[in-house]
Amino acid sequence: MARVRKKILIVDGYNVLRSGSRYRTISVPDYTDDAFNAARDRLVDDVINYAGREYQAIIVYDGGDNAFSSGEVEKVGGVRIMFSPAGQSADKVIEKIAHDAKARGVEALVVTSDASVQDTVFGGGVERMSAEGFCREMGRYYDEVRVERRQKVAVKNTVADRISPDALAKLKALRDRR
Repeated sequence: MARVRKKILIVDGYNVLRSGSRYRTISVPDYTDDAFNAARDRLVDDVINYAGREYQAIIVYDGGDNAFSSGEVEKVGGVRIMFSPAGQSADKVIEKIAHDAKARGVEALVVTSDASVQDTVFGGGVERMSAEGFCREMGRYYDEVRVERRQKVAVKNTVADRISPDALAKLKALRDRR
């Protein structure tokens, strides 16, 4: 049996929400709803769909300035979501996760548009994708799903549809000769 390589998807949460066009443009119809929470929910859904069965996924939000942030991980739809612990930036957490993954032989893909994070993780041999690149990937994914979900119209195929015009003409002549 072939061994499947492990992969991890690491998403810089706030960076993607602020840099990705897919999330900046979210508006909600009711002013009491928070568009930022709606964007965060969409990001979680997108990461779930992108990761599928191929990646373990984690979204890291910056909680470093919050004295009460413990760095505890919550799971939603198989995706781990965390706020960096107090006093530590999300960038450092992402860099550590990517470095640890590489050390364990796990392929890592970091989604961020933060140039310093991209340079740091890329130097370690980790793949990277910009926030906008991720948005384009998700747009293509949802376009493909929409195409696949379109109802197909049943077409009745008859023998007359499948034979050559010459053969059809001969058969009609035989039929009409009686």
